[in-house]
Amino acid sequence: MSRPQKKKIELTKESLLSLMQEIYNELVEQRSTALRIQNKMLSMMKEPEDMTLIGPVIEKQQKIINDCVEKKLQLSKLQSSIWEKSASKEESFSISDMDDDLIDDLIKKDVESNKTFKLK
Repeated sequence: MSRPQKKKIELTKESLLSLMQEIYNELVEQRSTALRIQNKMLSMMKEPEDMTLIGPVIEKQQKIINDCVEKKLQLSKLQSSIWEKSASKEESFSISDMDDDLIDDLIKKDVESNKTFKLK
């Protein structure tokens, strides 16, 4: 069997902005879910001893919330780069024109934090 050919991915300003909007929407959903879980856990706390059981869950939710904020900041920096490039009237651009590290960090953090918790 031969190896499948690599598919060429073309980036346009519109496709990249669409992808960033999708990432942003997922971040908003993750943050909202984490806040709901955190608030639910806090409302379940009746006695000080409950904090030992609920504390780790709240800590995880706070980490998700903080990660979402950090990703949103990185996303806004990336959008800023795109706007700067589009202001120069270039119709096409490559990722090398933008901050590669920023894109890599955003993708890695999105993959790492793909674990979400849902309320039942």
